Amino acid sequence: MLSGCGAQAPREPDNICAIFRQYPDWYEAAWQAERKWAVPVPVQLAIIHQESAFVDDARPPRRRLLWIIPWTRGSSAYGYAQAQDDTWDWYIRKTDNSGADRDDIDDALDFVGWYVDTTHRMTGVARHDAYRNYLAYHEGQGGYRRGTYRNKDWLLQVAAKVERRAKRYASQLGGCRAELEEERTSWWPF
Repeated sequence: MLSGCGAQAPREPDNICAIFRQYPDWYEAAWQAERKWAVPVPVQLAIIHQESAFVDDARPPRRRLLWIIPWTRGSSAYGYAQAQDDTWDWYIRKTDNSGADRDDIDDALDFVGWYVDTTHRMTGVARHDAYRNYLAYHEGQGGYRRGTYRNKDWLLQVAAKVERRAKRYASQLGGCRAELEEERTSWWPF
């Protein structure tokens, strides 16, 4: 009922099966987003892992004034998906999901699915391509098309890490998906 409210970060964030065993409702939310947006569950979770390490109220660190006084944050990014205000507002307008919250895992997974699907439609990047989708997620679709990531070696390395994690998650999920599906269909009405 309270699927994402106040959940602690998973104990084993590098094991998708352990994540879904700890939080079965997260599997349901990820599965629903996969069904709705055709974005594989491992891609969704790899992006969220990178963005927030599954911390529901994650924010960028505050800048410091004179190295001491907490000041403003580097961006308005917030929540599991680290969606910025403008992008989150765009998502709400396009999906008519006015009740969505960035600190709710169901909404964050739906957001990531929507964003990757939007990237696919705008740029042609395959929905299962975690590497290129992460670059577009970080730089925005316009930045991705302009290639703003090309001279950012650190970002290319992060995107490669997201790709490796998505592949590892996919492999792990192959070993437990039947069990998760059995569990899901035993209590989910449709």
